Amino acid sequence: MKTQVLVIGEALIDIVDGPGGVTEFVGGSPANVAVGLARQGLRTQLYTRIGTDQRGIRIAEQVAASGVGIVSASWTGAPTSTARARLQPDGSAAYDFDLDWAIEAPECDADAVHSGSIALFLDPGGDVALTALEQAAHEGRLVTVDPNIRPALVGDREVALRRFWRAAAAADLLKLSDEDAAWLFPGRIPEEVLPDLAGRGPRIVVMTQGGEGAMAYGPGGLVNVPAWPVHVTDTIGAGDAYMASLIASALDDAELFEQEAALERAMRRAAVAAGITVSRAGANPPTRAQIDALL
Repeated sequence: MKTQVLVIGEALIDIVDGPGGVTEFVGGSPANVAVGLARQGLRTQLYTRIGTDQRGIRIAEQVAASGVGIVSASWTGAPTSTARARLQPDGSAAYDFDLDWAIEAPECDADAVHSGSIALFLDPGGDVALTALEQAAHEGRLVTVDPNIRPALVGDREVALRRFWRAAAAADLLKLSDEDAAWLFPGRIPEEVLPDLAGRGPRIVVMTQGGEGAMAYGPGGLVNVPAWPVHVTDTIGAGDAYMASLIASALDDAELFEQEAALERAMRRAAVAAGITVSRAGANPPTRAQIDALL
């Protein structure tokens, strides 16, 4: 059966230092997106890099439990990557990373290809991931990107910016957070940034703004959608759940790239997905049925 979405990017263990002690969760932004896609019923493959150690096996088992397939070339004898997250008083997280990101060019027969986060910026795998996005765009596949900027990991700013623009130029759908935008475009307001980005290649650009909701630039111009009101447990995985929902909507609804109303529907659905996720501990995106129940 043909893969609907190939996700290229890191899968790791989030080691969370919280009020109740230390807990380990399966994480990594692309891995979270892959799980979110599979839980919405899409046939999803994850091309990543995980060790054959206990942490790597745990990652594979957990994503498989949601229906995600691991591309066989993902396995390595190196230790599985980790990210230690220290929860802040407002529920946000600060990270320290121990990462291994070295991949070969993937084979692709998917309808859509997604990448982002560390996978685009960390050598030696970053250039491989970028080239895969560009190849997918050349072949007419749906390409989606979430830069999910980690300032401590992206290296030289000018190099990181060039990589970001390469990814953006290949993308049909680009999602970034207000924190990403502040790093990429310091001092600029969203109403300026989003049309500028859309003029560089993406057909739709979405900026999430935490509790303030999200803004997008698409076929009808600027669109604003509020956040889904919930009690926040932590924000880990919220943006990834939002991204997964947007990708699912792009594959479900051919009108998304043509009609403002379809984009607004997709953003409202994504807001619910993110809202459910922040109400839970760790990156734990909802199923399609859970989203539908609230909509």
